[in-house]
Amino acid sequence: MSDEPMLVSALLGVLEGLTEFIPVSSTGHLLLSGHFLGFKSTGKTFEVLIQLGAVLAILMVYAGRLIAVARALPHDRDARHFVASVLVAFAPAVVVGVLAHDFIKTVLFETPMLIAITLIAGGVVLLLVDRRVEPDVRHTDAMRYPLRLALAIGLFQCLAMIPGVSRSGSTIVGALLLGADKRSAAEFSFFLAIPTMAGAFTYDLYQNRAALDMSDAVSIGIGFVAAFVAGLIVVRSLLGFVSVYGYALFGWWRIIVGGLALIGLLVAG
Repeated sequence: MSDEPMLVSALLGVLEGLTEFIPVSSTGHLLLSGHFLGFKSTGKTFEVLIQLGAVLAILMVYAGRLIAVARALPHDRDARHFVASVLVAFAPAVVVGVLAHDFIKTVLFETPMLIAITLIAGGVVLLLVDRRVEPDVRHTDAMRYPLRLALAIGLFQCLAMIPGVSRSGSTIVGALLLGADKRSAAEFSFFLAIPTMAGAFTYDLYQNRAALDMSDAVSIGIGFVAAFVAGLIVVRSLLGFVSVYGYALFGWWRIIVGGLALIGLLVAG
């Protein structure tokens, strides 16, 4: 592999890590960047598999808390409730992801114009939700969300099957609309990312196992490491940021990126 593809893989990995956990759509950014850079991966597998690097960033940051939950499962009702809430929220994505996998990868992932439009539309939604007055916040602890709230957030997450919507964005917006505060909404999105992204990684790797070759493995490995490092930075800093400043910055980010992409697609194709 020459230096240029390696550099592009690293840049896309950094982009994945920086955008996975903020509500701007990492997949949308990767697909649009790949489109304009001329980067192509086998079955769009690169864009999915490097997400595991971001998952490992969450596991490292929350290792102590997750280990404590695992140890407490046999005797602690709260620990069991937390695990159940994450699994309940994860379940809808399993069903939709398996049933619609081929359509998502061969149609939605191949439509840059759709991605640009959903980035803009999602930015507008995020700005509107962020500006809502929150007189009735009822849920402030991500580890104690009711199961019905977790299921509703999981249904919102299914919207992220459309590239450009954003997995973290859809879950955060869903949580905010249903009475969660900004910090716990982001933290629950972190926890839900672990099974969701690990499941997507495993399923996509299995689906494309026969088509991958060594050049794919090298580019995926480079992107994986870059995503892990960038993801660590974001996970360690995001909760404090949104607690103070909210999500407006990310709404404007989506609108600007989507608008520029739309202009680029209309002008250059």
